[in-house]
Amino acid sequence: MHDDTPTFEARASDWLCEAGLRPTRQRLTLAALLVGDGRDRHVTAEGLHEAALSRGESVSLATVYNTLGAFCDCGLLREIRVDGSKSYFDTNNTDHPHFYWEESGTLTDAPLAELEIARLPTPPEGAEVASVDVVIRLRRRG
Repeated sequence: MHDDTPTFEARASDWLCEAGLRPTRQRLTLAALLVGDGRDRHVTAEGLHEAALSRGESVSLATVYNTLGAFCDCGLLREIRVDGSKSYFDTNNTDHPHFYWEESGTLTDAPLAELEIARLPTPPEGAEVASVDVVIRLRRRG
């Protein structure tokens, strides 16, 4: 029996190539951590940096930030800002809402089917709505 399941590295390479990005060693390393297992995730630059270091990869935090920026620029990732100072990078770049868990500082997907936005304010003259980000802040009761 032959296993046709792509490896982490193959999935990462395909992901980069589909976006027209050259698969450098650092991009491949970070892409494998982001999409290698085929699951969507929300990461911070610091969390991704720690994950790379724990795998023995030599990559600076500045390189992680630059690479995440490049992934966002070409549409591979979506940046979700929380509190103006904290950014999460989402591998699922479709429009969908998020839950932000205040105690743990984690971001998770919220069910899109349950979100209803009846109307948006009219944008100012000469502007158009580019996107709407919905982040629902949560804390545990009690």
